[in-house]
Amino acid sequence: MKTIQVPIKEQVSADSQAIFNQLHKRLGKVPNLYATIGYSANALKGFLDFEATVNKGAFSPKEREAIALIVSEINGCNYCLAAHSMLAIKNGFTKEETLSIRRADVSDAKLQSILQLAKSIVVNKGHAGDTELENFFAAGFDEAAVMELIGLITVRVFTNYVYALTDIPVDFPAAEPIK
Repeated sequence: MKTIQVPIKEQVSADSQAIFNQLHKRLGKVPNLYATIGYSANALKGFLDFEATVNKGAFSPKEREAIALIVSEINGCNYCLAAHSMLAIKNGFTKEETLSIRRADVSDAKLQSILQLAKSIVVNKGHAGDTELENFFAAGFDEAAVMELIGLITVRVFTNYVYALTDIPVDFPAAEPIK
């Protein structure tokens, strides 16, 4: 069976190389996952544009990292768990809080409503339980926030699936397993 390797810059199109240059300036490196998506400049640009747009919505950076963690935990994506555990800590969560988020068991009611709805959407392939949706609305969110949550879930499912298909090397510190 053919395996998909992380490409070197010269293996991708000029358009992808230009995106790699931007990523390197912004992040200090081109993460393996982004490089692999870069086999298609259209896929990489579309992904980055969509993520940047939904990141401007109703959710704080900490809440977005929590969503990334719960989605990646459900999908068993070691790559995204590693990257987003690191980013969650950079955004103010403790290591223990990242583990609680991945268990969808946090004391903050607002964050818990986000995690429970995200978890329900992922586990039920787009469908969500009525209780989770009602709790989300009761926490102060509206229909726009639901659409943005679905967008954030979609972004992470995309990266989770890229990793699942390719099993590329994780270039972030490994996330601690949850008990």
